[in-house]
Amino acid sequence: MKINDVNRGIHKNKKLKRVGRGIGSGHGKTSGRGHKGQGQLAGWTSHPAFEGGQFPVSRRVPKRGFNNKFAVVVKAVNLGELDEAFDAGEQVTIEALAERGVAKGRFDVLKVLGDGELTKKLKISAHRFSQSALTKIEGAGGEAIVLPGKAPVVKGERRTKKKTTG
Repeated sequence: MKINDVNRGIHKNKKLKRVGRGIGSGHGKTSGRGHKGQGQLAGWTSHPAFEGGQFPVSRRVPKRGFNNKFAVVVKAVNLGELDEAFDAGEQVTIEALAERGVAKGRFDVLKVLGDGELTKKLKISAHRFSQSALTKIEGAGGEAIVLPGKAPVVKGERRTKKKTTG
């Protein structure tokens, strides 16, 4: 390749296709629209998914399930995992969990579950705690700190309380 070949074939201002200028131009008479059919009419444009009457691919592909892009992603961590990963007296934070590979990936909310045994006194910071996890943490002499952020959902509690008039 030579330096003068670098920009060959690249044009800043591409000329428009001139249609309807006689048979000698190659784009005369029907001006590239063909004979008959809806495409010959002025102002007609096809839908981007139109496939010329063929059954469209968007209708051929099966649709399954539901994807909620607004859903809160909750990462669950068991007390047994925390007991193995941390020493007694340590503070368990989201950053510390990520460093030790306990809570991997992207998530909005961290929830501590009560699966496994907790034998060490730990200070655990999370958005949510299960009832069994809270009792086991307090039983081991540890502390559970609820982090602000996404609203913690407490099982059995209603989000909005209706006023009764009577």
